[in-house]
Amino acid sequence: MHPSVAAEIRKQPPLPSAEELRQLPRDGGPHWNRLVFEKSPYLLQHAGNPVDWRPWGEEAFETARREDKPVFLSIGYSTCHWCHVMERESFEDGQVAALLNQSFVCVKVDREERPDVDAAYMSVCQALTGGGGWPLTIFLTPDKEPFFAGTYFPKRRWGGQAGLMELLPAIAKAWKENRSPLLQSAGDITQAMRQAVEQAGADRHVSEGTLETAFLRLQRAYDARHGGFGVLTKFPTPHNLSFLLRYAKRYDDAKAREMAETTLRQMRMGGVYDQVGFGFHRYSTSPNWLVPHFEKMLYDQALLAITYVEAFQATGNKDYARTAREVFTYVLRDMASPEGAFYSAEDADSEGEEGKFYLWTKGEIEAVLGKDDSDLFCRVYGVSQEGSFVDQATKRLSERSILHCEKPIAESAREISEDEGALRRRLDDARAKLFEARETRIHPHKDDKILTDWNGLMIAALARGAMALDELQYAEAARRAADFILSRMRDGNGRLLKRYREGEAGLTGLLEDYAFLTWGLLDLYEATFDSRYLKEALALTDTAIAHFWDGANGGFFLSPDDGEPLPFRTKEIYDGATPSGNSAMALNLLRLARITGNTDYEAKAQAVMRVFAGQIASQPSAHCQLMCALDFAVGPSAEIVIAGRDGADDTQRMLAALRHAFVPNKIALFRPDEETDPPIASLAPWLKNHESLNGAATAYVCRNHACHTPTTDVETMLREMAETKNRKRE
Repeated sequence: MHPSVAAEIRKQPPLPSAEELRQLPRDGGPHWNRLVFEKSPYLLQHAGNPVDWRPWGEEAFETARREDKPVFLSIGYSTCHWCHVMERESFEDGQVAALLNQSFVCVKVDREERPDVDAAYMSVCQALTGGGGWPLTIFLTPDKEPFFAGTYFPKRRWGGQAGLMELLPAIAKAWKENRSPLLQSAGDITQAMRQAVEQAGADRHVSEGTLETAFLRLQRAYDARHGGFGVLTKFPTPHNLSFLLRYAKRYDDAKAREMAETTLRQMRMGGVYDQVGFGFHRYSTSPNWLVPHFEKMLYDQALLAITYVEAFQATGNKDYARTAREVFTYVLRDMASPEGAFYSAEDADSEGEEGKFYLWTKGEIEAVLGKDDSDLFCRVYGVSQEGSFVDQATKRLSERSILHCEKPIAESAREISEDEGALRRRLDDARAKLFEARETRIHPHKDDKILTDWNGLMIAALARGAMALDELQYAEAARRAADFILSRMRDGNGRLLKRYREGEAGLTGLLEDYAFLTWGLLDLYEATFDSRYLKEALALTDTAIAHFWDGANGGFFLSPDDGEPLPFRTKEIYDGATPSGNSAMALNLLRLARITGNTDYEAKAQAVMRVFAGQIASQPSAHCQLMCALDFAVGPSAEIVIAGRDGADDTQRMLAALRHAFVPNKIALFRPDEETDPPIASLAPWLKNHESLNGAATAYVCRNHACHTPTTDVETMLREMAETKNRKRE
């Protein structure tokens, strides 16, 4: 059994060994609850709680029916700070555990393993309370119907909020003595949620004008001083920035471009970026990106790397390329498994304190770098004797600093009259020394489960980085991850499984697994032109249509038609920390329609937009991934086929030019001259007769359903595929 669950912050004895586990009774033991047999690091973190936790499953609900108890459902994830707080405060507490064990059947769920369960009950929490988040706390009937919802609850009443010591006895008493209102409430809530899904059909239409509405909404929420959106807490929301880059290209809109670029610069300079070890923290608790919530998530690294790569393609600014490379350095160094796939997350806490691993005092930096280099580094990265991090216990400055750039490096170089390149080299050398020193600290807990959907995003990011940055190693890393998922994370019928850990894959794959892995495989095909990845993308898409498509109303359900039954199946379109599965599938379908010539795929994409049109029209800026799909759908879009000898110099030059350009609304295919019947021809029959002209690499460019004359000239190809409206909005 993995030893990390003992985490320093919990100060519990280590988990039993695998041999000791085999000797434990299957109903748990005197010191370990039933979660000890699970794979999820989050569930294992709670395996030593005095709460009699059970994993989600029929056994738990059958127990609730047999014992006539309601279910206390707690949903979180392993790197969630407030999940840790609620555990230390309540779930490790004997008084709270006694109340829970006496009157409830207690179920723990890892939202990253079961996003279907999380999505269903999070929608209930949002409907009942107007908000949501984790830890998510839900009270259910034994039939899984919810009747009370909330998020974090303290142990005792605090600041007007009921505590578990008050809430649990009240609900237990109501269940025993006045159950009818609870059951009525549960039935009403469940019926309302079912109707919300069934009535999601749209009475409005999305069109090019929706793009402008989304942009104007983003503009209203934009922080012109610091970048980003909102007033206080700032989330990276890379799909918003990807949409802005597309909008700027479509209309040559300087404001959209400035909004995206300012946000990207400010995030990279801020404390939300790990200036020593690279990679982005989850979000900023301050409007200037200074004070982060320190956890690191794989999906953030993937989506932000994609956006920085796109910004480099769109602007030519090498700072964006540098940031993307640094993110890839972090992921390949710290998040890659020996098998080639990628781990999920790193915690915010170490040694019981949030951010301790990442913070520095001025004295610590001087001890590593010496006086002169320390003074320079501290000046550039905003380190002072007083510190910039507020201790959460005392609410005072702690003398520890969050590393961040006070100003761009070029500006710092001018101020100290030093060549920018020379300054960067000095700072890089100092950073490397600090990194080595930091490696000796106690690291935050790493959530080492491998998730199919998040790996799909990372495959896409690495593939795009390989193309735009001319880095073969990124394509190879993407290949390894894709091959691992395709070979080790499918069942006997070829259906995707969600999670892999400690040599075992399990849990039914959900919509995001199919959508994000297909996204990654499509990008990997364009990076390698290995047609087997395109073939797999098509097979996954067909499986998703067969098992997730809502035949009555359109759109994709989050869970498959043959999955575990829940009180209601959810169907989402809004973007959260990651894009919605429906939005990602819509863009996948558009790309596959253009690749294969199969218009049924495009019809499905259009149906996704129609069924959610009402929600999209009311708040289009909350659906920016779908705005990217809409941008592709309304065109202009391009289909480019390169025909030539595989590996020949002229072929490589043409492919490099194609890959470096920012033309997001395109599909690119390669037909090798040396094969008379290449595999790609069976997947895209329309390119079967595309051949090079006189043995020279040749580009066939079609744009907006009209094809240009084939060309062997790279500049002509670029001009033809980059033609855009660039017209003012009406």
